[in-house]
Amino acid sequence: MNQAAQEYWNEYWKNQNQPQSVSAWQFGADPDYLAQLVIDGSKTATCSGYIFYELENEPLPTMEDYSIILNSDDKPVAIIKTVEVTLTPMNEVTEEFAIAEGEGDRTYNYWWEAHEKFFRNELNAIGREFSEDMLLVCERFKVVDVKNG
Repeated sequence: MNQAAQEYWNEYWKNQNQPQSVSAWQFGADPDYLAQLVIDGSKTATCSGYIFYELENEPLPTMEDYSIILNSDDKPVAIIKTVEVTLTPMNEVTEEFAIAEGEGDRTYNYWWEAHEKFFRNELNAIGREFSEDMLLVCERFKVVDVKNG
């Protein structure tokens, strides 16, 4: 976590007991656009490929997790709390979840096309094949703070 994110986290929790589980990160392909969707309240879900957690030996998110969302300049813009985590094959993701991701025209078709392209590229880069039933880590979250300024 960079210094700006740590300062934001400490300031938000001052005079309170800080949760232990926090990370700071940017959203995928377009961090500024996606962070703004979170701030606006139209993005309340996200997903990633389970395979990437396995390959990087990263723990799966839990409902104890807080995240500091960073923009493309690695500046903190918001704090979110994970409220649900499910492992779901991509071809079983519901339309409601796809819409909760808040991207594009907020349709299932847009979600599928954008995610298929993204996952094909990411998997190809590591010599893996895309599959329509690839396992996704689907997270729902709520915004707990938006950074001013």
